[in-house]
Amino acid sequence: MAAPLYYPGATTLGIRGKDSVVIAAEKRFAYGYFVMSKQARKVFKITNYVGAACAGVMADMQNMIKEVTAMANLYKLEQNVEPSVRTIAKILSWNLFGNRYFPYFMETIVGGVDSAGPHVIVLDPLGSMIEDDYAVVGTGAEVAVGVIENMYRKEMSSSEIYEVAAKAIKASMARDAGSGNGIDILLYTREGLRAEDTIIV
Repeated sequence: MAAPLYYPGATTLGIRGKDSVVIAAEKRFAYGYFVMSKQARKVFKITNYVGAACAGVMADMQNMIKEVTAMANLYKLEQNVEPSVRTIAKILSWNLFGNRYFPYFMETIVGGVDSAGPHVIVLDPLGSMIEDDYAVVGTGAEVAVGVIENMYRKEMSSSEIYEVAAKAIKASMARDAGSGNGIDILLYTREGLRAEDTIIV
């Protein structure tokens, strides 16, 4: 009989408001039934206007975000403009698709605000891109998305989407064994990164 295959647990989300975006994730790194860390960071600032949150294998997400951040900085130097949210997501998509035969074990939500407004884009491990008002990935997604669907409405303010994100992840932490130990949140507005918080729960 084969040994069971365990995937790291997580709850990661992104929500788009009227003129802002929040991306968030809890801090537990659990592998099967074993909690490997209570301080894992799954939310990353890529530029002052765009960030990403991931669920999956920590090494994969750290490596990929490092590559994408470097490419985004190079893009800004060469083009002399801030890369849009879609540009960052496309760079990530190309990298993921380019490694499709040896895929990264991660799901990613890219969120931020650019000249076209706020955006939330979710990517699967092979690089497929889908833009939506909100997205949730990870083992706690079912619980978190239920909270968001109950509270979400278009044109929400930055403080409202921040509150919804925190409540959704708290709910998933209460029900999903792979999620817990606090919440990391990035809040982007038209002025750039407005909040970079850690909530201890």
